Amino acid sequence: MRTNGPGIALSLLWVVFCAAAVRLPAQVAPTTGVTVFQNVRIFDGKNSNLTGPRHVLVRNNIIERISPDPIRVDENVSGAVVIDGGGRTLMPGLIDMHWHTMLVRPTPADLLVGDIGHLNLLAGAEATDTLMRGFTTVRDLGGPSFGLKRAIDEGTIAGPRIFPSGALITVTSGHGDFRQDFEVPRIIGAPRTRSELLGASMIADSPDEVRVRVREQLMLGASQIKLTAGGGVASPHSPLDVTTFTEAELRAAVEAASNWGTYVAVHAYTSESIQRSIAAGVTCIEHGHLMDEATARLIAERGIWLSTQPFPDEMAEAFPPGSFEREKAYEVFAGTDRTYALVKKYHIKTAWGTDVLFSRALAQRQGELLASMARWFTPAEALIMATGTNAQLLALSGKRNPYPRKLGVVEEGALADLLLVDGDPTANIQLVAHPGKNFVVIMKDGKVFRDTLSDR
Repeated sequence: MRTNGPGIALSLLWVVFCAAAVRLPAQVAPTTGVTVFQNVRIFDGKNSNLTGPRHVLVRNNIIERISPDPIRVDENVSGAVVIDGGGRTLMPGLIDMHWHTMLVRPTPADLLVGDIGHLNLLAGAEATDTLMRGFTTVRDLGGPSFGLKRAIDEGTIAGPRIFPSGALITVTSGHGDFRQDFEVPRIIGAPRTRSELLGASMIADSPDEVRVRVREQLMLGASQIKLTAGGGVASPHSPLDVTTFTEAELRAAVEAASNWGTYVAVHAYTSESIQRSIAAGVTCIEHGHLMDEATARLIAERGIWLSTQPFPDEMAEAFPPGSFEREKAYEVFAGTDRTYALVKKYHIKTAWGTDVLFSRALAQRQGELLASMARWFTPAEALIMATGTNAQLLALSGKRNPYPRKLGVVEEGALADLLLVDGDPTANIQLVAHPGKNFVVIMKDGKVFRDTLSDR
């Protein structure tokens, strides 16, 4: 019996091609070794009070043991590291729940016309700086962060864990539509816009189109989905008062995300955009600075998460004086006090983040923005929000969670993302505003990235 040699060869070639085309998940670079923190007091990310003196054993990338008694290091363990905490505070790494890893350093003009290679290098440098400020995890809420996440996970560069949303999904003229006037009208099937080519945002104008765009981001590795349900500050064609997606469009996104076991977060400032999103089944509202009391009450009653930010006025300086964007920024920022008052009045489940855009200088003040929460909360309440509480929201991504062990806490079995602080941040939250001075050890995934104690 004769065999068709060319046919078999073509079949084998097709199999090889298909195998090469499969997008394999990024592999987290393994951490090996043992580190022991002796004589530390622990802020565990859940409770306001520090523990008494404790000793903590980290094996590989997991907190293996916490003991009131000194932990003896096995002499047979090669390369074991012992860090004498000297009574300092050991706490979880900080978590920023509204970050844009690709959009911190470039200017808006760079984003529209800049070289993508340069943008990636800027993002890599910023990721390392973010980690060295003590932020060991960020939730990226819009931008082409998949490649950067992979580089960090594989150990190519140092940076925080990234929970990526992929491209934020918007409507024509919505927050995230950065097209110029000459790019209108949008023709279905025409070449993609610059922002879409970068993977920064995707335009969708029907439930079916929303469903496709959501599924694409999930295919690329999104841990949660981000839509813009109302107007925004940074977009040139997007007044704050507008409500963008219809309820049917929002519901299509929720359904597609739910089918993958994860959730939708929406950018929404106004009461109408928030209420429509809740009616569609959205799990998390981003911002909420212009909501009324009835909407705050609804958020609390439905158990919806509010992820909001203490915007400083200086953030408006990213936009030209007198510009539409700067005017919108000041209108939003004026709502911060009222938003946190409503959070406290109705006991809303609240996450903390910064949403820094287009400003390396402001990013360097990331810890200062956390410290500013003392205006509304005790230091311990603010720190719990930025660690254990934020981690609870991260966990809602279910099996799409790229780092499925516990984050944001110091407890046995949790991932070893740890900060050793020279002082007690639950008594003086300003310590987190100066990480270069006060974070004497920074550990992420069991690996020490900073240890200034050895220099003393």
